[in-house]
Amino acid sequence: MTKRRAKPTMRDVSRLAGVSTMTVSRVLTDPSLVAEETRQRVLQAVEQLRYVPDRVAGSLSSRRSGFVALILPTLMNSNFADTAQALSEGLHSAGYQLLIGYTLYRLDEEERVIQSVLTRRPEAIVLTGIEHSRKTTGMLFEAGVPVVEIWDLQDRPIDYVVGYSNFEVGRAAAHHLVGLGHRRVCAVGPCDTGEARDFRAEQRLAGFAAGLRETGTPDDLIFRHSHVPLSFTEGADAMEMVAREAPDVEAIFAASDLHAVGVLMECQRRSIRVPDDLSIMGFGDFEIGRQCVPSLTTMRVDARAIGLRTAEVILGALGVQPSEESQSPDRPTRVHDLGFEVLTRGSTRPGKWKR
Repeated sequence: MTKRRAKPTMRDVSRLAGVSTMTVSRVLTDPSLVAEETRQRVLQAVEQLRYVPDRVAGSLSSRRSGFVALILPTLMNSNFADTAQALSEGLHSAGYQLLIGYTLYRLDEEERVIQSVLTRRPEAIVLTGIEHSRKTTGMLFEAGVPVVEIWDLQDRPIDYVVGYSNFEVGRAAAHHLVGLGHRRVCAVGPCDTGEARDFRAEQRLAGFAAGLRETGTPDDLIFRHSHVPLSFTEGADAMEMVAREAPDVEAIFAASDLHAVGVLMECQRRSIRVPDDLSIMGFGDFEIGRQCVPSLTTMRVDARAIGLRTAEVILGALGVQPSEESQSPDRPTRVHDLGFEVLTRGSTRPGKWKR
């Protein structure tokens, strides 16, 4: 059996380069403090020995871990992936890396993830949404690092919030469909019970119901039936339920584009013409919604912008660079509303009350 080679140490690098371990440490942490010739000798020794610095050990003395924790409900959502990518890009120039955890849309799992993450001393924590257990909220208040809640909005965040109002998204969707001339309108989305819950989607449904009431349209067709995460299959099941319980419906708002595409596919199986017989509207502006036939009318939020703004907020809070959104050095902006927009495509058309 081949004996495993011992891991090279900083002392090994210092011996090979002919310098002290302190000089090696300076080259690796702040190279501007070391003369060019010495710096090159050390870097050559690092490369020759394939030395990898122990960041955890370094953080014990510097109190810097060099990473930001990002907590997502799922790793399967492309919009969350876009936000994570943009956040990583925004932090990269300052030397920070992402540590990603996911919660499966469960508050108790978020508790466990946060508890585990805090033992690794992140320099900032980013959470998806504004709903947390009491224990999680307490841990975050006591963590002593910047906390940014994303993909939602509230007036009094833990530290900062970057996103948009899910309630207003649903409200605007209702006004859009009624404005097209539809009077028999429904919405489909997740249940508001159970251990796994998508609170943001629930808020979109609540906003949709409020928007219908504001226009004098009945809000009795808000179907909360699916479990999270929402999927094509859940959307197809939703359409089956709508066809059974509200066959005269003129327009459907789905809480997610994935859900909406499932509705569209079930309509095609049932020979329901979209948009001639039924208008369909989603949320999220997923790529599948842009490529399906007909293409999907949706409520769009800028996933990359959320990630980039979150990076700016974190770096500003850590004093690495000033944030353009700060009101002043002493009073940084806590609430960042990036808004949303309606993208009208082929899956909706004017209803009979407007033609």
